[in-house]
Amino acid sequence: MFPEGNTLPNRNYEAKMIICPMGMEYKKIHACPNDYTLYRKDFELLKSCPRCGLSRYKLKQKDDDIIEDIENHGPPMKVMWYLPIIHRMKRLFANPNDAKNLR
Repeated sequence: MFPEGNTLPNRNYEAKMIICPMGMEYKKIHACPNDYTLYRKDFELLKSCPRCGLSRYKLKQKDDDIIEDIENHGPPMKVMWYLPIIHRMKRLFANPNDAKNLR
């Protein structure tokens, strides 16, 4: 998939160490485990997916096999990283020579 010598970071920490020094900001957006809904804008306060009904947060199993939903306190089931395009474009056009070539 990648040319030789290029690999994906194994951990979240390694990915942050690549992105942050480059001045690229990112936003974390909670997502439905089945990829139906992004919990932002109108869906930001929902605790379950309106289409499939799965919980937004991971479930915690107690000792007596009762599954409890950890609302607003536990980690989300799935998180999407969004890299805003505006910051990337500003970075590309910051150098006048590169900006001339990009146009």
